[in-house]
Amino acid sequence: MSAVLVFDLETIPDASGLRLAWPELPDGASQWSDDDIVSFVLQQREAQTGKSFLPLQFHRVVAIGCLFRRESDSGEVLQLRCLGDHGDDERRLVRDFFGIIEKYAPQLVSWNGAGFDLPVLHYRALIHGLAAPRYWDMGEDDRDFKYNNYISRYHHRHTDLMDLLSLYNGRAIAPLDQVAMLCGFPGKQGMSGAQVWPAFCEGRIDDIRHYCLTDVMNTWLVWCRFQKMRGLYSVERYQYEIELARSFVSQQSDSRWASFITALEGR
Repeated sequence: MSAVLVFDLETIPDASGLRLAWPELPDGASQWSDDDIVSFVLQQREAQTGKSFLPLQFHRVVAIGCLFRRESDSGEVLQLRCLGDHGDDERRLVRDFFGIIEKYAPQLVSWNGAGFDLPVLHYRALIHGLAAPRYWDMGEDDRDFKYNNYISRYHHRHTDLMDLLSLYNGRAIAPLDQVAMLCGFPGKQGMSGAQVWPAFCEGRIDDIRHYCLTDVMNTWLVWCRFQKMRGLYSVERYQYEIELARSFVSQQSDSRWASFITALEGR
């Protein structure tokens, strides 16, 4: 088995970036608090577009959840964690993500990663002056990457499940939460993306990190089902992977996994 890295981001509005580069701030806004800057811009966006969602360059990464699955000399590996620690800054998180790619060149798996997560990571790596040569290789250093790299939409070194299952048709896309539940998996637990900024303002970083991991686990479960559908996992292999995930989650001591475990055990 080649290494597989399932990932998901949680982001908040980049108040410093908005203060620096948002084109429609009134005079004196540079002296506003972060909360006031963000509130003003989000209200402005909603009035102009009907949604408070910011352009991707103004998203600041506060959590990167990863599920790492591979075989090693010491046996099979399944790791689920958010990168960094509670207090680590964004630069550290983004650096560590690209560091995993640099070391293992795993297959990336995401839900809407091509439309959101990876472009955000591109901008944030650029802002922080980080290097990610393995990720950006399109055959210049490794000829294999010419025909299968992380950048090209139709290559499989990064598989955006939402993009692929919808056949790259925006009218056919579906939310991870609904697809996971329709497949018999738990779906979102305890939070939604719209609640991340309020939770961050309340200092609930650990809750955000946990929510990110539940999205990652749902994506992994859907990925296993997808591998079975395309014939790359036998029925036995699929059942093994699902049981491995169930066993892993059941061993978590964090009480916030309780509802996820209950939902997964009932399937």
